[in-house]
Amino acid sequence: MKPIIKSAVIGAAVAATMSGTAFARDLVITYDDLNPAPKESFEWVIEQFKAENPDINVITNINDREAHKTAIRNFLSADAPDVTSWYAGNRMAPFVDAGLFEDVSDVWTDNGFDETLASTMPSMTIDGKQWGVPYTYYQWGVYYRKDIFDELGLEEPETWEELLEVSRTLSENDITPFTIGTQFLWTAAGVFDYLNLRQNGYEFHNDLTAGRVAYTDERVRATFERWNELMEAGGFIENHATMSWQDALAPFVNGEAAMYVMGNFAVAAMRDAGLSDDQIDFFQFPVINPDIPNAEEAPTDTWHIPANAQNKEDARKFLAFVARPDIQTEWNKRLGQLPVNSQAEVGDDKFLQQGFEVLNAAAGIAQFYDRDAPAEMAKAGMEGFQEFMINPDRLDRILERLDRVQERVYN
Repeated sequence: MKPIIKSAVIGAAVAATMSGTAFARDLVITYDDLNPAPKESFEWVIEQFKAENPDINVITNINDREAHKTAIRNFLSADAPDVTSWYAGNRMAPFVDAGLFEDVSDVWTDNGFDETLASTMPSMTIDGKQWGVPYTYYQWGVYYRKDIFDELGLEEPETWEELLEVSRTLSENDITPFTIGTQFLWTAAGVFDYLNLRQNGYEFHNDLTAGRVAYTDERVRATFERWNELMEAGGFIENHATMSWQDALAPFVNGEAAMYVMGNFAVAAMRDAGLSDDQIDFFQFPVINPDIPNAEEAPTDTWHIPANAQNKEDARKFLAFVARPDIQTEWNKRLGQLPVNSQAEVGDDKFLQQGFEVLNAAAGIAQFYDRDAPAEMAKAGMEGFQEFMINPDRLDRILERLDRVQERVYN
């Protein structure tokens, strides 16, 4: 009987070990973009990772971005994948504070990322630790109809007064200076961010989104005064609150509006709509206060290991892999965005080259209002921005309301 029992025990142990090993080698990865270019480029990355790691069984889930934003807290708590995509800055902070993201400082140290990913390290760091790795970012700025500018003899504005003059000239020629679609609010945040960064600077902007400055502060009021000056100079298309950012491309494409404060992801849509690279170009948002160095908007997309992940060892391999310069080079060429790794190569697309130059010279990199501010504050703030664009005479009540939200959210 003893040999039989011994064999049975050994057999059970071997089976358990084999089962455990098989389970441990599964790597579940959740990604948040079903759009064609992001989805196809992510699938390319997965194939490269699998080729280098044939002993890892990679299982992917690809979600709609908005659905991912809604579901992430639930799946991090209940049925976490081993790796999930997300965002840097304050969008990352609630999950760090709740103990739902893994500290991956060792991945940074072991791979020298504190040097090669230095531009985004502050936005990945909380309490002196890193909680994910970045894989892509993209510039914001002003995209414009170069053919319209050329026809009217306009130059790219470098100062606030030049931007106002360009806007007045366009308006006098029955062309709306700026297109925008604020139906989903965040586009107005892009305008606010640039106005505040240029009016008050990077540190002040961070203090505001961190709840250390009141919205009724006179310096914030000055930002809205600049915004009102722009609207009085011809400003933005009518009925923007009924349009998405894609809808707002139509006036830009048909020549009814000449400028768009937007991220570089919009270039593909402009080209798809029939505009050539001879018709569109890009410039930095102009200087308002010459004493303030230019900071830029460059939202950063990231990868994280949930604290409840089952296979953290292979998850760390994946994070190290996606932050490598060779992977970031090819991934971002396919994605049409910029690699974060300083040793990666930038695609030869003219807008990527311009964006890379702008971001390399930036005094700071803002993540975008709805990523830098907590979710409840961001929602209220962006509602206020849209309301101001429609009814600028309501500024006082808007700012007072935002102060009340700020007090509740941060305290």
